[in-house]
Amino acid sequence: MDFRSILSLALPLSLAIAAFASAMALGRAVAAAMDATARQPEAANKILVNMVTGCAFIEALTIYALVFAFLISGKI
Repeated sequence: MDFRSILSLALPLSLAIAAFASAMALGRAVAAAMDATARQPEAANKILVNMVTGCAFIEALTIYALVFAFLISGKI
């Protein structure tokens, strides 16, 4: 096997792992934020801002993985 065939197998697999990890992290973050809002409704605005910021960072990491995969796929 040469590096092109290995890359053609590894790139979709790595994107799938990144997307799955991102989905799990986003689900956990939103669930924790909803739980915190249910416990302290008066702090809902602060919790929402922190949750959105965290979700943006999680999504950014996933987009970085996608961009990296596109850059590497040019080598195939």
